[in-house]
Amino acid sequence: MVALRKTVSEAEYLERDRTSPIKLELVAGEIFAMAGAKLSHNRIERNIIRHVENQLATGACEVLPSDMRVKTPSGLYAYPDLTVVCGEPQLDSDEHLDTLLNPVVIIEVLSDSTEMFDRGEKFHAYRTIPSLQEYILIAQDTRHVEHFLRQGDSWIYTDATAPDSVITLPSIGCTLALAEVYRKVVFVQPERADDGDVGDEAGGAER
Repeated sequence: MVALRKTVSEAEYLERDRTSPIKLELVAGEIFAMAGAKLSHNRIERNIIRHVENQLATGACEVLPSDMRVKTPSGLYAYPDLTVVCGEPQLDSDEHLDTLLNPVVIIEVLSDSTEMFDRGEKFHAYRTIPSLQEYILIAQDTRHVEHFLRQGDSWIYTDATAPDSVITLPSIGCTLALAEVYRKVVFVQPERADDGDVGDEAGGAER
């Protein structure tokens, strides 16, 4: 994310975002330009859409990709990597109908430039959405899925790293299997001090 240093109103932001060639987010009056994603990021998004959508095909919930803008009551406008909405989508009251108000599940794929924001200020803002029941953070450079489940005023945390792990998503009645999330994703090992070689993880979740 790259900040475009100027405080703007929500109306100004929406006008700019709708005519911008790249996606923009609004955080505390500041506009941030969204950077492009790596191959692993795109593969994870594709895998989750296919994996979750197959489970939701006959129900009332649907998966929306990263082009769906979400607005929080705290005034954040963001583009989650993946959003699940159940029942009738509630959209902001303008003629464009392009801003979702009632996500049930939000999934963010972490990157070096956005991880602190996704864990901190963005999650804080997402928690103000009354409909939101689950928040999921997915690492792209290692096998790690973190799950936050709303229970009353608290959020219950679990995580998974094993290749055969499965995360249950009770609010939408489906699961996230890590083997499916990381299908075709190849992890690059960090450079080792002894020989400097860089290689692919043998256990990478490839087809």
